[in-house]
Amino acid sequence: MQRAGDPLTKVALFFDFRRILAKDFESPPDFCCRKKSFYSHWISVNIHVKMIWKKPRAGVEITATAHIAASGDGAAVLYFSGDWLLSKRRSPFSKIERFFAANGGVSKLTFDTSSLAKYDSALISFLFRCYEICAQNNVKFDMGSLPDGPRSLLELAVAVPEAGKGKKGESENIIGKLGSTAIDALDTFKAQATFVGLVTIALYEAFRRRARYRVSDLLLIIQKSGPEALPIVALISFLVGLILGFVGVIQLAKYGSEIFVADLVGIAMVREMGAIMVGIVMSGRTGAAFAAEIGSMKVNEEISAFKTFGISPVEFLVLPRVLALILMFPLLTIFADLIGMLGGMAIGLGLSDISYEQYANRTYAALNLVQISTGIGKSVVFGLIVACIGCQRGLECENSSSGVGMATTSSVVQSITWIIVADAIFAVAFTIFDI
Repeated sequence: MQRAGDPLTKVALFFDFRRILAKDFESPPDFCCRKKSFYSHWISVNIHVKMIWKKPRAGVEITATAHIAASGDGAAVLYFSGDWLLSKRRSPFSKIERFFAANGGVSKLTFDTSSLAKYDSALISFLFRCYEICAQNNVKFDMGSLPDGPRSLLELAVAVPEAGKGKKGESENIIGKLGSTAIDALDTFKAQATFVGLVTIALYEAFRRRARYRVSDLLLIIQKSGPEALPIVALISFLVGLILGFVGVIQLAKYGSEIFVADLVGIAMVREMGAIMVGIVMSGRTGAAFAAEIGSMKVNEEISAFKTFGISPVEFLVLPRVLALILMFPLLTIFADLIGMLGGMAIGLGLSDISYEQYANRTYAALNLVQISTGIGKSVVFGLIVACIGCQRGLECENSSSGVGMATTSSVVQSITWIIVADAIFAVAFTIFDI
């Protein structure tokens, strides 16, 4: 008679189980018969299930064995035989532990699987415990003598660290941290310089009308970075002009020179604050959008598709964005200058006895073409900075959603930083050349 654990018995019981379930769904003549039939079949089903999944008793013969023996030269061989399955009784691991406790001179553990018939995760679990005990006793664990299947799974289990288990090593000293930071900064600077070179070449090709990009993309980006940015630029510029005018009126009133608030607001907005405010606003609005758009395209492997078809991502994706910001930044800066001067005028007229004609005439006298040109020239450079950094961060982001977020944040921070650095360089250069 076949036992419940035999394969053929399991198959037979399984089909009997299906027959019982199918019989349950037959339509009996009345509800009482159906209820009685259901309970009787349910008891039968439970019996069959228990027979199929019944655990082997303690007296059942062990069919999966592992025997370890010393082979000389400080090596040990672990012999596997039988079916190493979860449904079978297996040799206890305590035999392996006792062997290593009694033989302290073992330096290497190899395996003999010539008598191994079948295996599943039971064998992998046993091998992993062997690996752990070898690591504890400084014994070399030879995976090369295992079959390909168990070896690959065991290598994967060993390579992936346990969750929450970090590698504890010596903390790096301050000199090493400074060196690593300097090397990372140098690599970042090299990558940015290389990218600027590629953008310069693309601009030269566009000037020669040989660059491959779509004019429709350029017009769409111009619309998004130009007219759609006017409300936020107007709000920020008006508030900045308001603040400058308020501070100027309060301080100049001490000397009876409130009229010069027009000079203060006009020159500050035209030379410095207009271009800087546009750069900061566009860094958070447009530069971050560039990084997110291109980063998402990289995650979706669209950048790789462009390269496969021989299309330069710098020409097709970066160039339209750079051209759009180079064209829009001067116009936005002029708009910001005008709105900022209106904000200063509102404070000047409200907190002092200055008339509209006096304020307008003083502003016109304080400004000249050179001062206006300096602000517009800065805006072109700021637009180039915002576009290049936003696109570069997008192209170099990691292939994950978190990588896109980090690229977006990094583009905003770097754009604002480089705008301030560039403005400081302009200030020193204008002072040297008396501009």
